Amino acid sequence: MPKVLIVYATRTGETQNIAELIAEGIRFEGVEAEVVSVTQIKKETDLAGYDGYVFGSATYHGEMMQPMKTMLFLAEKANLEGKVGGSFGAFGWSGEAPARIFDTMKNIFKMDMVSGPLRLKSAYLEGGTQMAQDYGREVARKFS
Repeated sequence: MPKVLIVYATRTGETQNIAELIAEGIRFEGVEAEVVSVTQIKKETDLAGYDGYVFGSATYHGEMMQPMKTMLFLAEKANLEGKVGGSFGAFGWSGEAPARIFDTMKNIFKMDMVSGPLRLKSAYLEGGTQMAQDYGREVARKFS
């Protein structure tokens, strides 16, 4: 059974909520999903053993959070080429982080990405719960 690692960076807990909902959507499709904080990824080998990756960060002052930037430098050495990928994030005003992560995964890591990044103000506003679960389903369906 395929296994997906979801790594998130959060300030207020909102991005973690979205990560958990994406994991639910992945599991609904019969694929394993593990959710971890970016602070748990210390070396590139912490990323080994997964078939897919979904990385997410809150947007803070127009940027992804620094721990996510650091983790992406580690991920660049982890040989993720061809692996399934997606990106997401919560935002208050601008929401650039998910697209920047997505572009890095697609263009630098050469991953097999879903249709685009998921940007939500909240998992619990304007259908956010359903959108996050559907994003997880989209990630999982890349394995069929």
